[in-house]
Amino acid sequence: MFKHYFELIDGVANYPIFSLLVFFVFFVALGIRVFTMKKEVVEEIRRIPLEDSKDA
Repeated sequence: MFKHYFELIDGVANYPIFSLLVFFVFFVALGIRVFTMKKEVVEEIRRIPLEDSKDA
């Protein structure tokens, strides 16, 4: 059913390639961000769920 509609769209073959590229770039950037974080920041983030906060 949808195949007929997609055949009418010019350049529809580019959408999956673009989506894969966005997905790949996002996770590569996220991986680079995680692996270049300072140890102090990682320790601070690691302790967040264990903190007992009365403010919230």
